[in-house]
Amino acid sequence: MQALVPTDILELDATFAAAKRVSIAVHTHPDGDALGSGIALMTYLRQCRGVDACLLLPDAHQTSLDFMLPADGWINAAREPDAARAWIAGSDLIVALDINTFSRTEALAPVLAGAKIRKVLIDHHLHPDLASFDLTFSEMDVSSTCELLFWVLLALPGVGEAGKLPIQVLNALMTGMTTDTNNFANSVFPTTLQMASLLLSAGVDREALLEHLYQSHRENRLRAMGAALSERMVVRPDGVAYIILDKAFLKRYELREGESEGFVNMPLAIGSVRISVLLREDEGHFRVSIRSKAGVSANRLATDVFHGGGHEQAAGGKLHFPQDISTPAEAERYVSDVTARFMRNQ
Repeated sequence: MQALVPTDILELDATFAAAKRVSIAVHTHPDGDALGSGIALMTYLRQCRGVDACLLLPDAHQTSLDFMLPADGWINAAREPDAARAWIAGSDLIVALDINTFSRTEALAPVLAGAKIRKVLIDHHLHPDLASFDLTFSEMDVSSTCELLFWVLLALPGVGEAGKLPIQVLNALMTGMTTDTNNFANSVFPTTLQMASLLLSAGVDREALLEHLYQSHRENRLRAMGAALSERMVVRPDGVAYIILDKAFLKRYELREGESEGFVNMPLAIGSVRISVLLREDEGHFRVSIRSKAGVSANRLATDVFHGGGHEQAAGGKLHFPQDISTPAEAERYVSDVTARFMRNQ
């Protein structure tokens, strides 16, 4: 991670000092990093700066992350679109977290992008839309947005150490960093371990967080995981594995939002597999998750054929129907064709 620019930190401090009402925006289908960074910043602004801040979720988050959310201070914009738009209209600052462009907030994007107020970006993805923001903290060599936000908060005047931040902030940051590294399995940098050490020293109960994240699932999820591996996983000699979860599968196991999280990582346990692709059917499209081993670019596959992007070994996108394929039944043929072509060009 590159050193934070002192003048940028001072500008952010002055921006927070001048703000009275803040909109915090994260990406659609919020994961642990989006929720963790959003909750951490919202809590910091409220408790440490006396600022009226609200976390705006474009739509439903993963149900396994319910334990993270506070009783108030956030809005699900899909359920309460008028409330979300009203909050943005009354704000004097927007902070975007875990997104590189407002388009990743989908329905909220026109309102956020069109707001004539100051905008700050804190994110760890490739290709940030710098022109849309007045102040940017963009760093790819960190594990997560939660990690980047942690170092930004520590650099602010009057903070300096983790123990000076509320425990709710620290818990949220540890949770988001843990999920985005797949519990320290990928995207771990020296600064990531430094962050974890400082959070533990400041009182974070990591064992309790891990129980919430990985030991509190419904039985349905484990049975679906087994069926996905035994019935839906395709492993090819060229190093590709893919799993397609259509609506019939999701209905059979009553899978909720986020309950297939992590399925995409499992084929990478096979020595010959270099890249793993998971498709989950939604309304009018499949959501696509891609994970890869070193030397194979998940980001390039997502960018080239799935209208997406992300990190080199972890990326995502969408496969639309009827735009990309005529019907959901054609998804397997499409995935098989594009991944075979992709691997031939490696």
